[in-house]
Parts: sequence; structure tokens; C-alpha cells
Amino acid sequence: MNVLQKILEAHDVTVWLIASAIFVAVLVAVPIARYLGARLFASLSRRTGVVWGDALADALQGTSLVLFIPIAAYAASLSLTLPEDVAHIDALVAIIALLLQVAFWGNRAIGFWLKRKVESKRVTDPAGATAMSFIGFGARVLLWTFVVLLGLDQLGFNITTLVAGLGVGGIAVALATQNVLSDLFASLSIVLDKPFVVGDFIVVDDLRGNVERVGVKTTRVRSLDGELLIISNADLLKSRIHNYRQMAERRVLFTVGILYQTPQEKVGRVTQWLREAIEAQDGTRFDRAHFKEYGDSALVFEVVYYVLTRDYNTFMDVQQAINLAIFARFAREGVDFAYPTRTLYIAGGAVAQTAT
Repeated sequence: MNVLQKILEAHDVTVWLIASAIFVAVLVAVPIARYLGARLFASLSRRTGVVWGDALADALQGTSLVLFIPIAAYAASLSLTLPEDVAHIDALVAIIALLLQVAFWGNRAIGFWLKRKVESKRVTDPAGATAMSFIGFGARVLLWTFVVLLGLDQLGFNITTLVAGLGVGGIAVALATQNVLSDLFASLSIVLDKPFVVGDFIVVDDLRGNVERVGVKTTRVRSLDGELLIISNADLLKSRIHNYRQMAERRVLFTVGILYQTPQEKVGRVTQWLREAIEAQDGTRFDRAHFKEYGDSALVFEVVYYVLTRDYNTFMDVQQAINLAIFARFAREGVDFAYPTRTLYIAGGAVAQTAT
């Protein structure tokens, strides 16, 4: 209280009015400069096509008026005569606030750059989009580490000793955060090894969907039902992953059963009918059709063909057309599909047949 009283008594009203005017002027100038700067850089980007103009405009939106209060107070204090310790604290607080503001600007700039890169690579280079997310995280870590170290240096800490101590402390932290580090290294493995990338359709155990984002700790998968599945990266790599995006074509195997009462000459021609039904469809490649086995209630034929695309809807359209073609051909040839039946032979020659 005595220090404040001495400062008040050491300056007349004119000096205090000047200091107050400087304080208010800085706080008024900040939002104006933020608005005009953002418009200027955005306009420059539209005229010239340079991306950094939009990046600077977006970064300026991260300007915090609260952080500029200690900076405005420091600017106002330059017109006053303050005790050395008070002036030092005032300058120190202003520097810390400025470092935080720079960090916020840098964080927004990295976020803007990352968003642009991911959007541009999502279609042309999905693997690159996955890597960009990890690079963006690393850039943010470096930025905040640099800012924190500068702040500690201003507070009088010995940075060299601190950095050396981090090596020993890092071991203890690593032991305490094994799960987090496991997910972190799993994320790095996903980025480098690329078992899947953003946009791939994957199946993990009984979960399936499109990969939307590969984060530092988790991967986000949008399921077919629409919900967002969040899976730990470490757990993901421990599972068997089916990546359907990497599939160039789809192999299809299905069986058809006909009645045991079917005439022998027609049984011998079924494989040809099945082949014709498949080859009549565009975008398919016939592999084989065989009389596979004598089933409990049917003569079983096994068919294998390929759909020359990985698209699931296309595959289902083709399979539906093949099924309809087989149904029409069997009806035309007088061949009946089998269904589970049981035939009972009763003493005296009577026969009873029931469906099951």
C-alpha cells in the first residue's frame, strides 16, 4: 500500500491522464488492428492467391484482448517513474502475456495450415492426410515447448539445467504414462506403416466403418449406422484389421441347391447355366462352378466369381442380377430349388414327405 501511495504522490494529474490515455489507446487499437489486419490479409489472399494471406488473417482472429491488458499497462507505465522492482514485475507480466499471445497466433496458424493440407490431400493422397495430423500435433508441441522455455527463462530459471533435468524426469513420466505413450507410438506406426489412411473402409472385430481421423491417441471411425466409433490406437493395432479400400476387386462365393429328384441330364447342365448367368453381367469375371456335394436335402453347387470393383453397392447389384437370372433359368428349365425336407418310408410301401 505504501508503494502504491508513493507512486500516486510522485506524479501529477497530467501524467496520470497521459498514462491512462496510453492504456485505453492500446486496448482500443488492438481490436481495430485485428479487424483491419484480417481484412487486409484476406483481401491480399483473394487478389494474389497466396495461402499465407489467409493464414495470417485466421491467426489474427486469435488475438486476445485480455492478454493485451498487461501489455497496455506496461506501455502506460513507460510514462511513469516506477520503483525498480515494480517496473520489473510489470515488464515481466507483459512479456509473458506477449509470449502467450504469440503462441495463440502460432497455434491458429498451424491449425489453419493443417486443415488446408488435410482437405487437399484427403482425396488425392489419403495417406498424406493421415501424416499431416501427426505433423500438426508435433508442430504444436514444439511451439508450446519453445514458448514455455522462453517464459521460464524470463522468470529466471536456468533453462540448461531444466532441459538436463527433463531427461531424468522424462523416464519417470514415461513410466507413469505408459498407456498414453503406447497410443502415441501406435499413432506414429499408423502414419509410417499405413495399414489404413483417412477415407479407408475398415473392419475391426465386429466394428466397421470409414476412417475419418487418425489422432495422437485415438482413431475415429464413422460406422455404417452413422455413429462415431472412437478406438484407441494401441488397441487398434493389436486387432486384425480388414482394409476394404485396398481391395482392387471383390471375390464372391455362393452355393445353390437343387432337388435330388432333378433329372441327371439337367444336373449336368446346371454349372453351364450358372456360368452364363454370371458372364451376362458387366464388370464380372467368372472363376468356376462345380457340383460340390450331396447335401442333406439338396445337390449343392458352388460358384466363385469376381466383381471388378471394391464398391459394395455395385457388388450387391450384380449379385441380385445373378440371383434373378438363375431363378428365371431354373424356372424355364423346370429345375426346382431345394429346401430342407425329410422323407419317411412307412411299412407297406407308403411314403410321406414333410418339409422341415
